[in-house]
Amino acid sequence: MNMVFSEEQRLLADTARDFLEAHCPVAALRRLRDGKDGLGYDPEAWRKMVELGWTAMPFPEALGGLDFGYLGMGAVFEQMGRTLAASPLFATVVLGGSALALGGTPAQQNAHLPAIIAGERRFALAVDEGRRHDPAATALAARKTGDGYTLDGDKVFVLDGQVADWLVVAARTSGQAGERAGISLFLVEAGAPGLQRQGNAMLDSRNAARIRFNSVRVSADALLGRVDEAWDLLEEILDRGRACLAAEMLGIGQWLFDTTIKYLKERIQFDAPIGSFQALQHRAAWMYAELELARSAVMAGLAAVNGAPEERRQLVSLAKAKMGTVLERISGEAVQMHGGIGVTDELDVGLYLKRGRVARHALGDNDFHAQRYGEGIGLLERLS
Repeated sequence: MNMVFSEEQRLLADTARDFLEAHCPVAALRRLRDGKDGLGYDPEAWRKMVELGWTAMPFPEALGGLDFGYLGMGAVFEQMGRTLAASPLFATVVLGGSALALGGTPAQQNAHLPAIIAGERRFALAVDEGRRHDPAATALAARKTGDGYTLDGDKVFVLDGQVADWLVVAARTSGQAGERAGISLFLVEAGAPGLQRQGNAMLDSRNAARIRFNSVRVSADALLGRVDEAWDLLEEILDRGRACLAAEMLGIGQWLFDTTIKYLKERIQFDAPIGSFQALQHRAAWMYAELELARSAVMAGLAAVNGAPEERRQLVSLAKAKMGTVLERISGEAVQMHGGIGVTDELDVGLYLKRGRVARHALGDNDFHAQRYGEGIGLLERLS
């Protein structure tokens, strides 16, 4: 298992860092936030990401992609975390694109993947219906009606949901909420009659939406994969997203650490840099050690994305849980070591803290993934 980037992946990371610092700095996020931009990203920067090939990276060559894998995607998302870059890459390519690549028919793939890779079509994944991430709790109903299905119910926290052209929707075609069997995935056009979208003001100034389905009709061709049997497909899609979120959180944590160390060297108190105080040195050493351990977990999770399902589930959840725990502590330390100014809008530290909080909860928080990892290794059975 690769625990470090290859030469090609390091080159990709360096290229991504240079591009994002030039075209998607934190100042760009501030402009989007202050201008209350409904799109939530810079179309010109997105066009250049497409030209760099980022939208084609995870897909096999047979589907028009570059087959660069998720270690490559992780290298990009880590750098996006360093600048808080906003783009449709996560929702459209990682989540929507994975749904089509893994579960789509040739007709569905031909209809959508070229447009995704060209940056011409945006997707969003609609899964959650409650306050916490719980795919098995899917209750939105998909009833067989005539030659298609009728969808009724609500979805919440749909990332990029209000700007997406198409949605991948998890719906219940049989069974009860809480059961893994009976879930199906559907492709739904965002402008379908009966579909209502309401944008949410997010803590991190990103896009998310609440979506209501009022007797939304879709054809039988809208089904992704097999009816009632989408659980494994959904888990694989979500794990790709979770691994990329962990990589983005790693970039956020690294930026917070680097910025805090720089501040400790510059801030003078009692005629000495505060970084010379032993108590702060101990806390900085903890941040460094834990960040390196988290990096190993993230690399393992990215490397496992295309591996055996059991290994993938365990290592991706380990990466998301470990990185979430470490990032929570590092962001807190960064704010405290900067003093009261750390939470003011004057400094960027608070923006990274907010983005980190949202990323930690997206697609499962620390508790969710700790439990999932425990189930995977049989820990809960041994304790019961």
